[in-house]
Amino acid sequence: MYKLHSIASLKDNYIWILTNASNQAIIIDSGEAEPVINYINKHKLIPLGILLTHHHIDHTGGVNQLKAQYQDIDVYGPSEINLPINYLIKQDKVCIGDFSFEVIEVPGHTLGHLAYYCRPYLFSGDTLFSAGCGRIFEGTHEQMLNSLKHLKQLPNDTLICAGHEYTLSNLAFASQMLPDDKNIKNYLDSISNKSMTLPSKLSDEKNINLFMRCHEKELQKKFKFKNKLDLFVFFRSQKDIF
Repeated sequence: MYKLHSIASLKDNYIWILTNASNQAIIIDSGEAEPVINYINKHKLIPLGILLTHHHIDHTGGVNQLKAQYQDIDVYGPSEINLPINYLIKQDKVCIGDFSFEVIEVPGHTLGHLAYYCRPYLFSGDTLFSAGCGRIFEGTHEQMLNSLKHLKQLPNDTLICAGHEYTLSNLAFASQMLPDDKNIKNYLDSISNKSMTLPSKLSDEKNINLFMRCHEKELQKKFKFKNKLDLFVFFRSQKDIF
């Protein structure tokens, strides 16, 4: 029913676009405008709306120019964003045209961070990356762990459309932490020559993403922790200096 498009942006960002059969388009995290405008013109798309996951400029920097270019476009995002947009406050769904997205609160990277799910696509911003998760800038480690737990409940066929291309670095870290893990090694081998590794499948993330595996008793025992939160804090602190 929907078609996914990606635009490489800035240093390692992705701007995602979801289109329907009528070539209507929803833009997710427009960090800059010109690549989006060029893509829309090239593919003759009709932009209906913009969804924003959080307030960082590499995810919102193109909004004002896009609104000036497409004056009827609707923009939605969390109230932490200091722009004239439609704030999604305690809303579990947002509908634009015939597009319907589940709105998921995922604090941790920022306090108001949102993710958007339109099966099978999850637009996770800087909360969930392939083989990794976002840094804890404003929230707490417990909030981020709970946010990942929430996302983990989505169907296994969910496709993770993250905000950055960090997979190789994340897997290098995971390999350092668990050098004998066959799932991590095999996945790294499978994507090592790819310039784009997204979207990834949630079913794979459950095997290769250390931050989604902190509940595993064997991992807790290996690193000498007694609960998943302490293990998560350890992994995140180590990744911060990796």
